This record gives sequence, structure tokens and C-alpha cells, in this order.
Amino acid sequence: MNISKFVAPEIIFGLGALNQVGESALRLGATRVFVVTDRGVLESGWVEKTVFFLRQARVSWEIWYNITSNPKDSEVMDGLRHYQQAECDAILAVGGGSPIDTAKAIAMLATNGGVVQDYEGVNKITRPLPPLLIVPSTAGSGSEVSQFAIIVDQKRKIKMAIISKSLVPDIAIVDPQLLQTKEARLTAATGVDALSHAIESYVSLAATPLTDVQALNAVRLIAGNLRESVACSTNLEAKSAMAMASLQAGLAFSNAILGATHAMTHQLDARLGLHHGETNAVLLPYVMEFNRIACAAKYARVAEAFGIDTTRLSVWVAADAAIRAVRRLVRDIGIPETLAGMGLSDELIPVLSQNALKDACIVTNPRDCTAEDIATIFRRALRGGR
Repeated sequence: MNISKFVAPEIIFGLGALNQVGESALRLGATRVFVVTDRGVLESGWVEKTVFFLRQARVSWEIWYNITSNPKDSEVMDGLRHYQQAECDAILAVGGGSPIDTAKAIAMLATNGGVVQDYEGVNKITRPLPPLLIVPSTAGSGSEVSQFAIIVDQKRKIKMAIISKSLVPDIAIVDPQLLQTKEARLTAATGVDALSHAIESYVSLAATPLTDVQALNAVRLIAGNLRESVACSTNLEAKSAMAMASLQAGLAFSNAILGATHAMTHQLDARLGLHHGETNAVLLPYVMEFNRIACAAKYARVAEAFGIDTTRLSVWVAADAAIRAVRRLVRDIGIPETLAGMGLSDELIPVLSQNALKDACIVTNPRDCTAEDIATIFRRALRGGR
């Protein structure tokens, strides 16, 4: 018998859902909440609105925002010190993947002790975390519903993947209105991040019927709404669709894991400080080309989710249509199609490739990879071409 598990938090979704944050904190037993965010979200005004609802519920708070893109182990340790000094009893993240993953790592260390490196890999958390409440401000990371936290090890210059059901938040409050204050470039990058989550989890070796439904619907929503979301910050219909797409892709990859695209981007992002969504956007089509021999039928269904009529196409041709559709979407929303100009050099490729083989995401890639396979994909993505 094949046995699979599907984990998810309580989810509150919809326009105006942010007003549920105070009542949600109370239900988790919180009296003093540690609010983890970043400077950009703070300046947008969403933290102020969040605090308003905490105040209404008579829940006190402490705000901490010392986070950069691609959150680092030292930042987590700094956040932990502030959490302990503030004597908080719950953690609330307001922001994108960086604040959310940092909040998860702080919660992990608050009750389990040690350093972030102690928990790299799968299922190394042994003690329950403090109550964890998430309000995402981007439609991309899916971390508000996932059992992942990705943190940079500054000494080794790699991204550590921490995977544990303990990291699944207690409550995710997803309010599409928060997406209106994001610039077009970030909207584009985070949207393709969600697409890469959906496609990689759909073809993952750990995929199940439950994750397949979430993944394919996320692809449909992204294909039909990402361009509009990038084009107009006030298009709430597109924003709502992208918020749902990110959430569903997050549920899919949380339970099915990912693949070679993320194993590779984790190395690039940590080494070169690149935006995770943009590196995913570049690498995804090249990884799809490499994986096609192992999962052409599933890629054909991805093409259908993009709205392509595949009834007269062979499986192989339909799979190629899916790859071309991803490339066209990336081009339309203004993300570069190669890694040229992003700082990658031939000299870095061997070490990046070796490190990618050690990443937890590589285990569920549908096609076996060698270091040379990964290096070849890196080189194609650097220069373009097949």
C-alpha cells in the first residue's frame, strides 16, 4: 500500500483577511507577539495595520525587521536574541519569503536550542515551536503553508534547506490586498517562483494525487493572471488569483518537495546574492528540458494548464509546448532568459554543481542527476541555447 501524508495550516483567505490577525493570535494563546518583517514591508504600512488589529485584540507586540533578502544564519540568531529579550510567547511574520523563513527559524531555535545548521535537512526538529502566525505580502514563496525554511549559511555560502512538519505554521492569513504595494519586478519574480513550485512539485518523485491537484491549478492561475498582475498593481482580480496560486503551489511543494531547479537556485542565490524568483525563472525551462525524458506526459498536462490545445500533439511535442510557454511567460513579464550579467562565471559552476547534489530538493527530481548534468544546465542557462 502506498501511504502519503498531506500537511497544511489553518488558512484564512480573502480581501480584508488581515483583520483576523488579532483574533487569530488570541486563539493561539498569544499575549505578546514577536512581529518579524523587513524594512520594505514596514514602510508599506502593512505592519502598522497589523499592529492595529493586534491592539484591538489587546495583544501586545514587539517589532523586529533586521532582515535582508536571502535571510542569513546571523540574522536568525539576532532575531532569536531579540525574541528572548522581549519575552514574547508567539511569532508573527508579515512579509515575503525572507521574513517568513526567518520567523520559522527563530521559532525553531526558541524551543529546540542550538544553531540553524543543527537542523539542516529533513525532520531534525524534536520539540514543539511557539505559536506561529503568517501574513504573506507576496504571491510567490508559499512559505506561509509549507514545511520549509531556507536560510543562508554565510560561512559555507550555501542555502540550507530545513524541512520539517514542525515548520508548518499554525495559521496563514492570506489577504490579496497586501500584494498591491509590490513593484512590478518583484511581482514578476515572485510569481515565477510560485510557478516553479507548482511545476517542480507536480513532476516530483514524491507527488501524490493531493499535491497534483494543487500544483496544476496553481499553473492555471499563474498562466492566466501573472501578466495582468505585473502590469497593474491595483488589479485585485489578478492579485487574488496570484495569492491563491502561490498558496496552492506552496501546499503542493510542501508535501511533494521540489527538484533540480531549486537545488540549483539555492546555490546561486547564496553565492551571488541573487533574487530567488529571478534565478528560478531562468533555470526552470532548462531543467524542464533536461527532465522531459522522465516526465513528458506530466509536462503535456502542464501545457494544457497553460491553455494549450494538445489534442493533436504527441506527448513529446506537447511537453515541448509547455517549456516554450514557460519561456514566453518569463519573457513577457520582463525577466532575463539567461544568467548572463548575473555574476555567474564558468569558474563557479563546478562547486555550485557539487553543492546542488547535496541539496535536499535534488532527491525528488524526476530524473537522476550527476554533477556534470547540473554543470551542463548551468552553462546552457548562462549562455542560452539548448
